[in-house]
Amino acid sequence: MPHYIAIIEDAGPDDVVGVWFPDLPGCISGGDDVDEALENAPEALALYAQDLLDDGRQLPPPRTLAELEADPEFADDLRNHMVARIEFPSRADTAE
Repeated sequence: MPHYIAIIEDAGPDDVVGVWFPDLPGCISGGDDVDEALENAPEALALYAQDLLDDGRQLPPPRTLAELEADPEFADDLRNHMVARIEFPSRADTAE
């Protein structure tokens, strides 16, 4: 299964936690805390992929953390926020 790098932005104790994927523009998720945000992230990936397929496009291949760190567009975000590898869910996982 492919894994996508997610950047987790913790807005503080009273705000939501955001998750976004550098390789997937517009694919975002969140939660009331880091655990919930990470739990929601695979569903966001699945919905994003389905939207792409519905438009006749393919999901871009995931880059490694090292490749993203070398990309000046994302280097600061990777240094300043938590990072997680999110497994792309199988169709069986998303059907539950």
